[in-house]
Amino acid sequence: MFGQNGTIEGTVTDITGEAVIGANLFVRSTELIGTSTDENGHYKLSLQPGVYKLICRADGMITDSVEIKIIDGVVIEQVFELKEVGSTNIEVVEIKVGKFDKPLENQTVSMEVLKPRMIESKNTRSIETALDQTPGLNILDGEPQIRGGSGFTFGVGSKVAVLVDDMPMLSGDAGRPEWGFIPVENISQVEIIKGAASVLSGSSALSGSVNIRTAYPSDKPLTKVILYGGMYSKPSEGEKWYSGTPAIAGVNFLHSRKQNQWDLVVGGNFNYDHGYIGPPRTDSLVWEDTITNFNNKQMSSKRARVNFQISRRSKNIKGLLYGINGNGMIAQSAMIFAWLNDTSGLYNAYPGAVFLQEQLIFNLDPFVVYSAKNGSKHSLRTRIFRTVNEMSANQNNQSTVLYGDYQYKKSLKRIFPVDLIFGITAQHTHSYSNIYAGSGDPTNTLMNLSSYAQVEKKILKKLNISAGGRLEYFQLNANTSAFKPIFRAGANYQLHTATFVRGSFGQGYRFPTITERFIKTGVGNLGVFPNPDLKPETSWNAEIGIKQGFKLGPVMSFFDVAGFWQEYQNTIEYMFGIWEPLTTPQALASSAGFMFLNTGNSRVQGIDVSMAGQVKVGHKGDVTFLAGYNYILPTTLSPDFLYATDSLNREFTYNTTSLDPSRKILKYRFLHNVKADFEYMYNKRFALGFSAKYFSKIINMDAIIKDFEQLTYDMDEIQNIRYMDYFESHRFGNWVWDARISYKLKKYHQFAIIGTNILNRSYSLRPLKIEQPRTIMLQYTFNLGNS
Repeated sequence: MFGQNGTIEGTVTDITGEAVIGANLFVRSTELIGTSTDENGHYKLSLQPGVYKLICRADGMITDSVEIKIIDGVVIEQVFELKEVGSTNIEVVEIKVGKFDKPLENQTVSMEVLKPRMIESKNTRSIETALDQTPGLNILDGEPQIRGGSGFTFGVGSKVAVLVDDMPMLSGDAGRPEWGFIPVENISQVEIIKGAASVLSGSSALSGSVNIRTAYPSDKPLTKVILYGGMYSKPSEGEKWYSGTPAIAGVNFLHSRKQNQWDLVVGGNFNYDHGYIGPPRTDSLVWEDTITNFNNKQMSSKRARVNFQISRRSKNIKGLLYGINGNGMIAQSAMIFAWLNDTSGLYNAYPGAVFLQEQLIFNLDPFVVYSAKNGSKHSLRTRIFRTVNEMSANQNNQSTVLYGDYQYKKSLKRIFPVDLIFGITAQHTHSYSNIYAGSGDPTNTLMNLSSYAQVEKKILKKLNISAGGRLEYFQLNANTSAFKPIFRAGANYQLHTATFVRGSFGQGYRFPTITERFIKTGVGNLGVFPNPDLKPETSWNAEIGIKQGFKLGPVMSFFDVAGFWQEYQNTIEYMFGIWEPLTTPQALASSAGFMFLNTGNSRVQGIDVSMAGQVKVGHKGDVTFLAGYNYILPTTLSPDFLYATDSLNREFTYNTTSLDPSRKILKYRFLHNVKADFEYMYNKRFALGFSAKYFSKIINMDAIIKDFEQLTYDMDEIQNIRYMDYFESHRFGNWVWDARISYKLKKYHQFAIIGTNILNRSYSLRPLKIEQPRTIMLQYTFNLGNS
């Protein structure tokens, strides 16, 4: 039946004999060869002849392993009996993470891990809504921010690397994460590193990284379909701008299977969103808006995305795996930058500050992985990543990214035993857009070459040390280049059975994107201006932390606390000014607007506390939870540094541009941030959960926002933009609550009701942008397969 292969099969149970559903079994040398248990706890895995170490792990259980010898045509039976964490004493949950596939508690950096249970239970249509529940990570208007490492730049020039299976997912020209493009239907876990992570994650990981790992097929096929539908509630403030039902509807689907030597995954998402922000309006005396005079229907968004993964295990060459992954999406949406006003127009867009966008995005990723008999692993992963954005007001842009990464991984045994990773990466971006003609040409190219290495060593089974470095080279067009070495080091020491102390130091480096340097455009009353002399920004991060596992009666948990200190040099921020002489009101967009600037040096200090675990409730119930608190003190180190002078001869320093410079607090930061998620499950069928997020008030922002409001007030022909009254009357923090309830009917069917912002709070997290009101969704899941 299997030709030259042998088979290992059996069951995975807990100590009571109950089947463990969804346990992962994989070969130690590579997680690409593995399977999962079905609803009966059964598994089957086909392997070529040889000796393997088979790992068995499941959430909340102690990982087990066994060495097996596979023989041609022979079926081996292996039963795993897993103990729950804390069933006899405090043990460690082995969640494998990172490049070295090491347990979470052995990591030398602060890291959070999200599992599929939370992602699916929140009806995640786009991955950033689940990520925003992570302690220490905020998604602000699409932009990821870790520990206050950035203000807001409309998502351009992300200081957090976003990867899928270690492949970068930021757009080539703008460095923007395309969240809706990421396949949420097939995620095995999400790893969030907090702190500079450029050595292994690349240039954009100035303040951290997000790595989304997709799931691989098991021997039993899996088919999953999720249907959902719901609506927005009427806002608690501002005017209702729509008629009819503000509906949200869509479907996620996934099919994965093994077929002889082949692995196949096909998934996708189709989504419709009415939207909660309406089209612009203008007052009677204001010039007619002929650019953004959109109707209600045009403010909705639609998305269709399909992805696939195809791989083959070679019959003739043991350890050889090759294949191709792909993803494609077409989407229509409205990009909204500012509200109409701070009273009745909270949920309408400002004239000239909204664009309609039609997107075509796809990537193709051929790869080859070879796991040799001596334990070494070679991988070559390549990508073509194409983005085409057709936008209103002639804001079209397109880019093509060619990417390749060769990586060598081996556990060295002789002389000085260490685990080693070494790699070489190349990326070339070709961008074309008239809005990037600030370089002198609408065509721009950016090349990045880098090499990296890291070693880890375990000493006396207690101390884990790591050190690594990266060399970065950038070439922008033909006249700008940069070379930068960066380093990191860390250590983790196991003081007791479940007590781990860690410390680390890491450097970060980020080269400005094509958009940040060269964007030049003006629509409506606002413009964006180029800065070809923008410098790269760098950072370093130091932290010390402790992770403590404990069991108190039915409670099994890990408590983690870290103190961190991060400094940034040549900090890049998005600043508003009058950059060209203002001659007439009609020329406002050619004079006033935003520019990316190096604003000097800054520092972020703080404390990061998180706790995750499980509470047994009776014989059939359990509560899982993830909660955290993040305190930051973000300050400027150069308050009098002169970094720009605008056309009115106003000098730009931190002190002159800040609304409140008294405490030297950086702009647009939340000093206090709380995240919590709890879910009670009974008999693996009924579940009730809720989430909470808290954002403290913004202490400081750009003073020019107040000046620009006065400017539009003084000019009768221009629509008055208002924010300051709202800012002064909302100087308090915001609690946002979500809730969900679900019931699993027999094996294959689950029904759920999911609510976000259930108190229908009207709140704003950045100037001139209101967050979404309450949504209520109905979800149906059909699951035929192994999980």
